Amino acid sequence: MSFDNKYLFPDTAAVNAEGHLTLGGIDVISLAKEFGTPLYVMDEDTLRGRCRAFVDSFRRRHSNTSVVYACKAFINPALARILQEEGLGLDVVSGGELAVAQRIEFDAKKIYFHGNNKSQEELAMALDYGIGRVVVDNFHEISLLSKTASDKGLVQDILIRVSPGIDPHTHAHTTTGVLDSKFGFPIETGQAEEAVKMVQSEKGLRLLGLHFHLGSPIFELEPYTRALEVTLAFASRLGLTLKELSPGGGFAIPYTMDQRPPDIEEYVDAIVSPIDGMDIHLVIEPGRAIIGSAGVALYEVGSYKDIPDVRKYVSVDGGMGDNIRPALYNAKYEVVVANKINMPEEERVSIAGKFCESGDILLPDSFLPKLEPGDILAVPSAGAYAPAMASNYNMAPRPAIILVKDGKARLIRRRESYEDLMRNDVL
Repeated sequence: MSFDNKYLFPDTAAVNAEGHLTLGGIDVISLAKEFGTPLYVMDEDTLRGRCRAFVDSFRRRHSNTSVVYACKAFINPALARILQEEGLGLDVVSGGELAVAQRIEFDAKKIYFHGNNKSQEELAMALDYGIGRVVVDNFHEISLLSKTASDKGLVQDILIRVSPGIDPHTHAHTTTGVLDSKFGFPIETGQAEEAVKMVQSEKGLRLLGLHFHLGSPIFELEPYTRALEVTLAFASRLGLTLKELSPGGGFAIPYTMDQRPPDIEEYVDAIVSPIDGMDIHLVIEPGRAIIGSAGVALYEVGSYKDIPDVRKYVSVDGGMGDNIRPALYNAKYEVVVANKINMPEEERVSIAGKFCESGDILLPDSFLPKLEPGDILAVPSAGAYAPAMASNYNMAPRPAIILVKDGKARLIRRRESYEDLMRNDVL
């Protein structure tokens, strides 16, 4: 892939006089030298720009809209502070994500707690912090949360997560709104209606509305509209007055040059049209669509293996330990040689990771300038899920993460040391 089109890269991406990729006004080769590789570079201007685009676009069509960032895409204290500065709320799915919010004293009323198996300890932690909403996912949680709230003398505001039975036509592992899913109360089986009645009988809970999430990434618009229509019809049949309604998130970003997801305005139209004129608080939950395109992963080229008439493998110093998505979802990415942006593409290679798995292939088929040890590869659209799902497989330290803006780089997560890997071990 040439760099003639910056479609996949952060908004500040450019090429300097040396033919090197720059992000936030900084040569990424200098970043690789200073911070090491693998390295995740987050562009602050892109991150803030995506936040503002979602807030402005939805509120122009439906003023009573809250944008709540899905932390599972990736969160840490520095990012949470930026999100709070931009007026977003947080969608958390664990005590750990809630702890990040607490670390920076994030506005508790703007936090929504999701998850299909919240523990009593996590729920108590959320209630003690004064969390805004708990999104209830199953019958066990209804009883557990109600008792936990009542024991604390509280009445907790909740949404019920329903499953509208709509297929968003994305990867099976990231499809969540169909009947056969571990998430939510199915509408078609009658369990969603049963959940509503159960919640209404619980003294520790106050039902404000309904939530659903179809999956991710969703490149189609019709599933949102159809799911909203099904959910609104369900509420009408039960005589529910919805104060809040959330269609979740799942908004797609491009990972390869041939992908063209809907723009924000198209998502807005698909989601707002079914509720036009309704006095209802709309809650949307973008994660990937905010952080994904803001992030670029940098790797250094090492060894290679050329099998005549078969394939040439070029190995880098990262892989499935810092980005498991290609192995887990068969996810596709593009790549550029950051120190050879203007050089012609000469060879077709497979970019392999360093981990001890044959499936550790980051990019199976890339046409690139001739690669040499020490070259720096840049993989765009890497801000979401890759760092969040990173592991210590093969006892590899997780990469550093930096934030760039206006020619300055700020470390927001240091690279793990070998000592870090053994910090909790007991000899």
